[in-house]
Amino acid sequence: MGPKPTPPESGDLYRSRLDQILDDRHELFRLAALIDWDRFDQELGRFYQPLGRPAKPTRLMVGLSYLKHTFNLSDEAVVARWRENPYWQWFCGCEFFQHEMPCDASSLTRWRKRVGPEGLETLLAATIQAGLDSGAVRAASLERISVDTTVQPKAITHPTDAKLYLKALQALVRQAKRRGISLRQTHTRLAKRAAIQVSRYAHARQMRRMRRELKRLKTYLGRVYRDVARKVAGDDNLFARFAGLLGLTERLLVQERTSKNKLYSLHASEVVCLAKGKAHRPYEFGCKVAVAVTNREGFVLASKALEGNPYDGHTLTTTLDQVIALTGIEPERVYVDRGFRGHDYANKERVFISGQRRGLTPTIQRELKRRSAIEPMIGHMKEDGRLGRNYLLGSTGDAMNALLAAAGHNLRLILTWLGLFVAWFIAALMSSSAHADASHEASNPTAA
Repeated sequence: MGPKPTPPESGDLYRSRLDQILDDRHELFRLAALIDWDRFDQELGRFYQPLGRPAKPTRLMVGLSYLKHTFNLSDEAVVARWRENPYWQWFCGCEFFQHEMPCDASSLTRWRKRVGPEGLETLLAATIQAGLDSGAVRAASLERISVDTTVQPKAITHPTDAKLYLKALQALVRQAKRRGISLRQTHTRLAKRAAIQVSRYAHARQMRRMRRELKRLKTYLGRVYRDVARKVAGDDNLFARFAGLLGLTERLLVQERTSKNKLYSLHASEVVCLAKGKAHRPYEFGCKVAVAVTNREGFVLASKALEGNPYDGHTLTTTLDQVIALTGIEPERVYVDRGFRGHDYANKERVFISGQRRGLTPTIQRELKRRSAIEPMIGHMKEDGRLGRNYLLGSTGDAMNALLAAAGHNLRLILTWLGLFVAWFIAALMSSSAHADASHEASNPTAA
């Protein structure tokens, strides 16, 4: 069932309203007035069923998602801090201070699954509109953007063959015991010892012995895999239970060093290996994300998670389609690096590649030099946001985390802008007051 509209709370003689005790110059207080909260009720209402238990208020769930990715917190941490912070409660639509938890932390997970990436695009679009209303980004800046790609690492351990073989064997044995299947031999003790020996020999640079133990570990896995496959072949119910795990194990057994579309994690089979040319981190494991920001302010207009490892130039059309969908404006100038040469965008005259010499006016040259400013923006999204490590499950989780990390980055820029604006306004008032006092003293020397 859809969320109930939040009724206006009646007055209480023994409690003060939050807007009466909070500082209306605080950044979060002012940001709450810039966001169109009714928009979420209208656009996210289609994801709810007409029957069932009433859901949590949409503003509460959207506000908690915003706060989580703005301040780089987990689901548990953002719910716990919400109960302690009156500004956060006001931001989420509360009129009086609440002493209870707003919801269980797992409710945020279920809400994200309910709305999906399509619904979370509304959250990113709302931050863009709030940036325009606050003055943090200019309307003209939406027509001049910079586009780049980065890697969104997945929350997995560094993949090695020994780790994957051991985890697959233990998963098969555990699932077989759970279903009451008696195996000829589990090899769990021997496999664990072989995995330990692999790491020891690799550390000692004894590669021949390491390969021998790795081959032995793979043999153990193959025995258990064939034993389980034989015993579930005649039972359709059991085969359906084991089909996914058996498919991953078979894929793991047949892949070689030079194979394509390799398996790097059992619980995140969508992970790919990406090389971005970094000296300190040659390879990263996750998914590629295309990011589009305004050339002037670094405001995120699109954040698109991409499956596989596509060529950067072949992602430009998809990224700009998301920019147009979220802003309603087709960019006039798009600045990219040399990795986008041979791109697939139809309006090639609007795309300017780093190092280009022909057809550049002084303004375009200046804006093309600012293309590299997208790199620190991506760095802030990774270090200050949650783009640096994705804990959400599956390809859908990759898309959702990329969108929410972009929304959190935009909100941090807006909060910084609001704080600077208030500081400038107070300084201007104090300066004018001091100037008025000095003029008064100069005109009345006897009063001094």
